[in-house]
Amino acid sequence: MAERRGESVVARTLADYAYQRIRSDIVSGALPAGSKLRLEALSQQYEVGMSPLREALARLAGDALVVVEGQRGFWVASLSLADLDDVTHVRGLIETEALQLSIDRGGPEWEREVNRSFEELSEAEARLAREGETAVPLWEDANRRFHEALVSACDSPWLKRLRHLLYQQSERYRRISLITSGANRCVHEEHRAIHDAAVKRQTLKACRLTEEHLQRTAVQVRAALEAAESARGITG
Repeated sequence: MAERRGESVVARTLADYAYQRIRSDIVSGALPAGSKLRLEALSQQYEVGMSPLREALARLAGDALVVVEGQRGFWVASLSLADLDDVTHVRGLIETEALQLSIDRGGPEWEREVNRSFEELSEAEARLAREGETAVPLWEDANRRFHEALVSACDSPWLKRLRHLLYQQSERYRRISLITSGANRCVHEEHRAIHDAAVKRQTLKACRLTEEHLQRTAVQVRAALEAAESARGITG
């Protein structure tokens, strides 16, 4: 019995490893949107067996990062302008509702976490400005922790779960335009404004700034997607 439990733990660990690796490669674009996920190739690439690999892909399908088509297999979920608009709109609704509840109910510990995560994000943003693409993973982690800290005092598990799902989708799109952000936008100042409004308990202002922040990102992603589509049309 102990041996079986040990095997089960190992399988879960391998599935978690495969899940994290494949998720990272989907978000970064290393596994392109719309591409077929061939199990044998993935098993060799990530050095995991078929059972943990299938479990990882099933979890990614639950995250809407992978699509399962009956007996035909697995594909990386596609990206589109219509989906970008939908994700941005719904994330804005969910994010601001969670933020409002969090500001209303957050105590001193919540405020300390928001301040700490903002300081870490500020350092990551300065490094991103200096180093460019090599600092993207560090910035993404800091950005995720900051936005999670803002809503961490929200006491609705479903809101948090839906917000996490939408954040993952937004992250895929954001990567497309992260390095090519226009000079007319200062993301750091947007984050500072959201942070300041939140810790001052200016709920309506914090929610409005968050929505504007998401919309500005969507505008940049849309421009990057349209430019890529235009380039494909020219070269095709």
